[in-house]
Amino acid sequence: MARKIDIADLTGKLAVVTGASDGIGRVIAARLAGAGAEVIMPVRNSSKGERAAEQIRNSVSGATVSTRVLDLSSLESVAALSDQMNSEGRPIHILVNNAGVMQPPHRQVTDDGVELQFGTNHLGHFALTLGLLPLLRKGSARVTHQTSIAALTGGINWDDINWERSYNVGKAYSQSKIAVALFARELDARSAQEGWGITSNIAHPGVSPTNLLAAQPGLGRSKDTVGRRVVVALSRVGITGSVESAALPAVLAAAGARSGGDEFYGPTRVIGGPPAKRSLWKSMKSMDDARRLWELSEARL
Repeated sequence: MARKIDIADLTGKLAVVTGASDGIGRVIAARLAGAGAEVIMPVRNSSKGERAAEQIRNSVSGATVSTRVLDLSSLESVAALSDQMNSEGRPIHILVNNAGVMQPPHRQVTDDGVELQFGTNHLGHFALTLGLLPLLRKGSARVTHQTSIAALTGGINWDDINWERSYNVGKAYSQSKIAVALFARELDARSAQEGWGITSNIAHPGVSPTNLLAAQPGLGRSKDTVGRRVVVALSRVGITGSVESAALPAVLAAAGARSGGDEFYGPTRVIGGPPAKRSLWKSMKSMDDARRLWELSEARL
């Protein structure tokens, strides 16, 4: 049974959710559709995305769900989707930047030469959000950014942000998820300063058996990692969250009846539990870092 959380009536609202072709993203999309929103799911794999959309339509009465093509590891693809949606001109009321990649077995780069985790998890979403900014402003949108417990430790590798000199896959992943949170905070600050009418906040899912560490031949991973097998076992006995429960912090952040900007939502036990507003982690607190990251990211577009 789906856990009840206090979210707003989204009838007549348009929501965009990245990474919704499976896992947490699909649950987020379904919960927003269940609250009345029309949901657009930008996906890299069109057939997989359409199967997910059909599953949501079958499980949520009256759901209006569609897909668009998006590869966050390609700034050209991000620009194409932004141009398409801006030409349609529809205000966007909710954007959930949920998609991500995690710990490929060796250093890889995006189409634009950026380390894959930073380029996909942060820079792709940064470009998408700025590309959709006119529509987000029209919709007085809430933008929710999905970080990770990996952001509890580590920092931004300012001297080698592209990890060209000494690559550490775990630290690079943490950097990408810290960047997600810092971007969320700076977006909210700039909106308040410039009068954009957008609110921006952060969510993290805790630990759950998603496909981030599953076999992904496209990333060079031929089988599930040991970590994923452990998480699956822990989820079965209720120590960590399920995919369904892990989606709820982002749903609450994006559509909670009392949720606001520059807030952070996650499970009450860090790795699992009911969703609630949480205190910012140390890695997310520096607005100097947030501004510096924005400027660095903007220069890479």
